[in-house]
Amino acid sequence: MSTTSLPVLTANDFASDQDVRWCPGCGDYSILAQMKKVLPSLGVPPEKMVFVSGIGCSSRFPYYMNTYGIHSIHGRAPAVATGLKASRPDLMVWVITGDGDGLSIGGNHLMHAIRRNLDINIVLFNNRIYGLTKGQYSPTSPLGKVTKSTPMGAIDNPLHPLSIAIGCEGTFIARSIDTNIKHLGAMLKRAAEHRGTSFIEVYQNCNVFNDGAFDYATDRETKADTTIELEHGKPLIFGKNRDKGIRLNGMNPEVVELGKGISEDDLLFHDEQAPEPSLAYLLSRMSYPEFPEPIGVFRAVNHPMYDDLLNAQVVEARKARGDGDLSKLFNSGETWTVA
Repeated sequence: MSTTSLPVLTANDFASDQDVRWCPGCGDYSILAQMKKVLPSLGVPPEKMVFVSGIGCSSRFPYYMNTYGIHSIHGRAPAVATGLKASRPDLMVWVITGDGDGLSIGGNHLMHAIRRNLDINIVLFNNRIYGLTKGQYSPTSPLGKVTKSTPMGAIDNPLHPLSIAIGCEGTFIARSIDTNIKHLGAMLKRAAEHRGTSFIEVYQNCNVFNDGAFDYATDRETKADTTIELEHGKPLIFGKNRDKGIRLNGMNPEVVELGKGISEDDLLFHDEQAPEPSLAYLLSRMSYPEFPEPIGVFRAVNHPMYDDLLNAQVVEARKARGDGDLSKLFNSGETWTVA
């Protein structure tokens, strides 16, 4: 009997030999490091993984992975990933995109990938700026943001990526922060283990063109009061002294102080498995400075997957009609020969 055992993979097995060409200090390094750290724990060999990206700083990601990769065209990574996963369900497919690539030119493709619930993983690097093209405002830049393309301040209402994903009935929605490496690794692992489309927004610092955009959520002195970590089945508590929480006042959330007649039982309890996405949407609308911004898993539910349903239909069609003939199909019906 053979006693051959599978090789134990490490982060180095997923690192390519390419020089990483991000700006020194860029938050992308942290996301890359955590990805390489998490992948060996999934039990999937590098040759069974594909990273698909669009255009932007984040989209150089596939070059730095020792897996298969596709650096596709602007905003179309979800479309490429859809075709790949539908035809090769044995592969683990990751989509790497940024707030400009995924929410501007690629907004349409991102939305439909999420609603279809393919078994793919989408990681959106959100630095609230176009970094690769040197500092124009992006769909997530806040109102009033002064950039090279908005010298008098942005006048567009910013998009909230998680609200869009939840509106598309996403089955796994999460947020993390580039500097919170333990949390980021945990979110990537949970996303990979989810059956269906996972969508993670990562707050990522662009230290050249939008440095400090998320200081409130990363500064040691403030992050306990400006962020709140979601835990399934637990009340929403935050603050340095764990003395503040989120309570529902009618349909609206409000910040309350524990004690003074308010106990943990009065707070909103997080339910990431709620079939109805309203709670997750409400959380996605909480933003600093009015509220602490939630990080963690907003929603994790099971729904039928597009790739499973599609391939089941192919099997049924073959049973009923046999294998197709592409040449015969092209020459059927009303066809013409052009001299």
